[in-house]
Amino acid sequence: MKLSIVIVNYNVKYFLKQCLSAVFGSERRLADGSELELDVWVVDNDSVDGSVEMVRNDFPQVHVIENHENVGFAKANNQALAGAAGQCLLLLNPDTVVEKDTFVRCANFMAGHPDCGGLTVKMVDGDGNFLKESKRGFPTPEASFYKISGLIKLFPHSRRIAAYYMGHLPDDEVNEIEIMPGAFLMLRREVYEQIGGLDESYFMYGEDIDYSWRIRLAGWKNYYLPETHIIHYKGESTKKGSMNYVYTFYNAMSIFVKRYFSGGNARLFNALLHVAIWLRASVSWMKRLTGRLAVPVLDFAVAYGGFVLLKQLWASQWANNIDYYPAEYTLVVIPLYILILMASSWLGGGYDKPVRPMRIVKGMGVGLLMLLSFYSLLDEGQRYSRMLLLTGSAWTLLSNLLIRLALSAFDMKGYALRARRRGNVLVIGSDPEVARVKKLYLSMGIPEENFSTFHFPLSTSHLQDLIRVERVEEVVFCGADIELKEIISLMATLKTTGVEYRIAPADGDFVIGSDSILTHESLFLDELATISTDSCRRRKRLFDLVSATLLLLLSPITFWFQRKKRDYFPHCLQVLCGKSSWVGHRGRKGIFLPSDIARNTSPEVQERLMLRYMRHYKTSSDAAILLKNWNKI
Repeated sequence: MKLSIVIVNYNVKYFLKQCLSAVFGSERRLADGSELELDVWVVDNDSVDGSVEMVRNDFPQVHVIENHENVGFAKANNQALAGAAGQCLLLLNPDTVVEKDTFVRCANFMAGHPDCGGLTVKMVDGDGNFLKESKRGFPTPEASFYKISGLIKLFPHSRRIAAYYMGHLPDDEVNEIEIMPGAFLMLRREVYEQIGGLDESYFMYGEDIDYSWRIRLAGWKNYYLPETHIIHYKGESTKKGSMNYVYTFYNAMSIFVKRYFSGGNARLFNALLHVAIWLRASVSWMKRLTGRLAVPVLDFAVAYGGFVLLKQLWASQWANNIDYYPAEYTLVVIPLYILILMASSWLGGGYDKPVRPMRIVKGMGVGLLMLLSFYSLLDEGQRYSRMLLLTGSAWTLLSNLLIRLALSAFDMKGYALRARRRGNVLVIGSDPEVARVKKLYLSMGIPEENFSTFHFPLSTSHLQDLIRVERVEEVVFCGADIELKEIISLMATLKTTGVEYRIAPADGDFVIGSDSILTHESLFLDELATISTDSCRRRKRLFDLVSATLLLLLSPITFWFQRKKRDYFPHCLQVLCGKSSWVGHRGRKGIFLPSDIARNTSPEVQERLMLRYMRHYKTSSDAAILLKNWNKI
């Protein structure tokens, strides 16, 4: 039997490498004694992280389709499905890891169940927690309401209220289900030939629901097989609650509703869905906004209170008249002073995390110089008091630092003023694998004494004691020595210990965890690539906004000098909207590259220019590259 596996990738090179390593390291012997032949396809949706090069170099047996734009999940899958030759077809996410027996178990199950048109397996996250989306029901208006409203969390095993996740079905029991997740969706070739590919009306979200339901409408059954597991890291390419997520998800659900509901039910469901999703997104957005503004608002309030108190003291002591200053000074001038000081602090990185007090001092110092310069240009009647300006600015700086000191004392995330001691790392595996993983961690500057090791076979109770006694915060499993089934079992057993879990693949110089990837390259870039810092990203975005606006305003002149006139306005608008930058780099699309500062550069020179650009980013670099190529926009 041949199994065709389709993986759609977008900027997750290391997850993809781990995924493919697990795929090609899987068992092949089926129950009838025959061999399972793998036919693997990777469709790349215009990644900029070197994913395509990695696949071609490390997995030459993989069929690669390289798109030059992000065509979406459904269309990308269809591109590969059209050329796939397997008797069974599998849609697999790149941020997954399969067990050794996953494919043979699924193929054997399908062979023994002729009515099975679609099949999925039990999924767990990077910490070993069960993912409810492993088995889902049809999203009726009622089920969707219970899901969106949050009532499903109060009654997780109710047949009616938890119908969206089929909560009444045991997590460890084989059952027929209605909806399968797109992260692992296996189907027969007969099903594909009968119902066709995924609906390309869906760009992201909803296509797996639609496809699963079409399988059932065609007379087949969908099954949930928990006898084998996969890890699904669930990378969040789109933040829930963001306007982009709201639009994409609502658009997908609207397509689904119009297709499978009719008449008044469709209109009512669509209206309720629209209101519920936007309400949920608005709450999430307000929560994030409140979190971001809480400290600046507190800074402003404390600074304003101090400014007003200083004004009252100065008026009563110096002028012997507490009402000496007019109302507009209190209501307009003082807030303006504080806002300029805070804005200068923000531009200098004073609100970046982790907190660095000197950024605040430097930023407010620049702000004070600006205020004093502006003050000297005012008429005599508009100069209220230079002394108040100086003392009030000093209080604003002091209160900002005191607030951060208090936040640090309460251990608020991102506000620690003292470097936190890194917890111990426990590496589980054989001596060669442990040495390899330790080498990666030592390159981060973690001292030798922070490591503990443990060898298989092991006792879970012994391991729990070791984590507690050694104060372990991070457990790394060596994938070459421990099967994924055992890793998942250990993570589920140890999840009460509160440690973070990572897996070191057998054939890769990287370590993957729930939300992070450790590599020599990423560590090198994190340390040296200043373009990754908030302040550099802020300056780069500000340059893009200003320059794109100027180029649009000057378009009556500059447009006629362009070599490719049709690209001028689209490129300016892409940069203005933040979809691209004028100068791209690793992890960021751009109209130009750092190597465009020179002509006819070799690949080696291009790589050096890229690293130098990222490690020593300056706004002037972007300006020079844009000026060099202004007629090639």
